[in-house]
Amino acid sequence: MTEYPEKTCEIDRLVTREKLVAAALEGRKTQQRPDGIYGYPGETFQLDGVSFTIKDLRRQHLGEMTEEDAQREGYPSMEVYRNLILRMHPGMSWESDHPVWVHEFARVD
Repeated sequence: MTEYPEKTCEIDRLVTREKLVAAALEGRKTQQRPDGIYGYPGETFQLDGVSFTIKDLRRQHLGEMTEEDAQREGYPSMEVYRNLILRMHPGMSWESDHPVWVHEFARVD
């Protein structure tokens, strides 16, 4: 197993916004990119009684994100994703070299 830093938040805080929970339940959201680590590969979490498991955890810079990544986040495009993130975090600027942790997850059926 790869060594990761300690968690910075609990896994149940990974996906909390109602629209994003719905997107995950519908299979449109399979990734989340917080600044810290919320869960490790193999760890599970629940959304509205449905189980999900972390499949991969990796480091990425915001500037490395693609249109496909934005869609895996549950958004139609990078522009929509970037604009929403900036609205959610007043005063934040989009720095292409800003590192985030990509939590890739899948529904457990």
